Amino acid sequence: MFPFTPEVGYLGLTIVSFLGSLVPFVPIPSFILVATMAAGDQFDIHVLALIAAITSTVAKQIIFYVSYGGRKIISEKTKKRMKPFQKLVKRYGGSAAFVAAATPIPDDLVYIPLGLAKYNPKRFFIATLLGKLVLFYVIVLISHYMGLSLLEPILQDIDDPMPVYVGIVALAIAMSIIVILLLRLNWEKILGRVAPWTLDDDNDENHK
Repeated sequence: MFPFTPEVGYLGLTIVSFLGSLVPFVPIPSFILVATMAAGDQFDIHVLALIAAITSTVAKQIIFYVSYGGRKIISEKTKKRMKPFQKLVKRYGGSAAFVAAATPIPDDLVYIPLGLAKYNPKRFFIATLLGKLVLFYVIVLISHYMGLSLLEPILQDIDDPMPVYVGIVALAIAMSIIVILLLRLNWEKILGRVAPWTLDDDNDENHK
C-alpha cells in the first residue's frame, strides 16, 4: 500500500517524513515507516523518533508560515469576522498545537487556522515539536518492544489499496472544505455567546 521499507534508512525516513507532512490534508502515514523501522534492533529508536519529530515539525512550520502569509489575501470583511477567533487562538493556540501534534488527527485542521490567526511562530514551533516528540516516541517504543503486532491487524487484510487512496483524497477534500467554512463563519456571533471576552477590543494585545 505504501512502498516504503526499512531499507530506506535514516535518509529515506527524513525525506518521507518531511514530504509526507508537507502536503496539507493528505496523510502519508510516515508513522507506519517509523514503526516498521523501530521493530527490532537495526535502527536506534531515539534517532528514529527525533528524525520523524523534527522533519515533520519543520514541514508543519512551513504550512503554518504559508497560512500566516495567506492572511494578506483575505478580504477585510473576513478579517473582521475572524477577529474574535484570532483572540481565542492566541490564548489557547499552544495547547491546541501540542494536542494536534501529539495525536494522529488531521493536524493541519488546527495549524492552518493558527497561521491565519497570526499565532506566535516560536510558540507554535515549540508546541508542535514537543507534541511530535510525544507521538513518535510512543510509536517507536510500542513498536520496538511489542513488534508490529499492533499494525499487522490493520495492514494484513488490505488486498486492494484503491479504497485507501480514495479515502485519503476524500479526507483532503473534506478538511479543505472545513477550513473554508472556518473563514466564512460569523465568529462574533458564535464566540460572543461562549467567550464574550473575544469581542473586547481592549484585549487585542493580550496573549501574544
